[in-house]
Amino acid sequence: MTIPETLSVAQARRITLAAQGFLDPKPGGATDLRHLRRVLRRLHLIQMDSVNVLQRAHFMPLYSRLGPYPIELIERAAYRRPRELFEFWGHEASLITTDLQPLFRWRMERAADFAWGSMTRIAREQPELVAWVLDEVRGRGPITAAEIEHDAPRRTDNWGWNWSVVKQALEWLFFTGQVTAADRTTSFARRYDLTERVLPRAVLEAPTPAYEDAIRALVQLSARALGVAAEGELRDYFRLPVAGFKQAVAELVEDKVLEPVTVQGWKQPAYLHHEARRPRWVRASTLVSPFDPLIWERSRTERLFDMTYRIEIYVPAPQRTYGYYVLPFLLGDRFAARVDLKADRKAGVLQIPAAWIEPHADQDETAVALAAELRRLAGWLGLGEVAAPERGDLAGPLAAALTSSPAGVP
Repeated sequence: MTIPETLSVAQARRITLAAQGFLDPKPGGATDLRHLRRVLRRLHLIQMDSVNVLQRAHFMPLYSRLGPYPIELIERAAYRRPRELFEFWGHEASLITTDLQPLFRWRMERAADFAWGSMTRIAREQPELVAWVLDEVRGRGPITAAEIEHDAPRRTDNWGWNWSVVKQALEWLFFTGQVTAADRTTSFARRYDLTERVLPRAVLEAPTPAYEDAIRALVQLSARALGVAAEGELRDYFRLPVAGFKQAVAELVEDKVLEPVTVQGWKQPAYLHHEARRPRWVRASTLVSPFDPLIWERSRTERLFDMTYRIEIYVPAPQRTYGYYVLPFLLGDRFAARVDLKADRKAGVLQIPAAWIEPHADQDETAVALAAELRRLAGWLGLGEVAAPERGDLAGPLAAALTSSPAGVP
């Protein structure tokens, strides 16, 4: 019996950062679709979220890996032909590379098992409404829910159809793959259209893999994106079901795609992807979104980076520890700080409600590096000023670093 290799936490951390693209060189000139594709080949999907206090979630992972880039690149890849991204439930609501669409057809076909109650209830109890909504999309799409809510036929038994059920019907059709997002409005509302009118023909005509093959392929992609991971993290990346998962892992181990390893301090056994790089150092300096795949699985984040991280958007303000929309600051291969940020677009100011140092980090070094990063972020967001931090144990040093670093200096 072969004894699994043992990795230190530092090794696992650097392997993860390399797998996630934080060691890839920054663009030497203008950032273009080639750079976007390079990131997407690593991540495979980007989580979406409607919170826009700083920048919408799906724009941030590319910024963290490429630096400032034109966000039109993502808009073009997702919503213009030939589409390279499509919206679906991957890791929560996500933009997923279109070549993976066949691997998610099992989820579409088994929507009744995976979709949540309101959608499945509409499909079960009001199939005529679902059929009417689909017909509306077929005849009028691309279309938003708001554009058809007032045209929805009304029942006379006091169980009327209204906007919420029309939206639920659309979401059922979205989950089952019959419709998809043609694009988004300026208020971030989906504009639905028939999937056959949106996705590239090559994707639509690609064969549907067997369930077991699809799960195995998605586990392999998860492993490659994470570098080294425990089983729960491999499942979490694409939110895979239990059925068939362990068999997929076992087959990938047998095929030597995955190597069982032990990570010091981890209770769970781990798996190393056979293509994973093992860098000796990481020289990152960037802010990371709360919805970045690097930190999706919070217990993994704690084990890799010794940082307990929770997003506090839904926590009442008096009970928040760090702030409303807090981004960890990656310096080297560790998170050195976390900073609560808000873009005041009207005033053109990047506000810093709070800034906090991590216990292991050097205060002065972190403050200087974070000040440079905040100026870079502000420039990308089109904000002309970075305000002084309002509170937090890093507020004073960061304010001093911001003052000593002239505007426009990276």
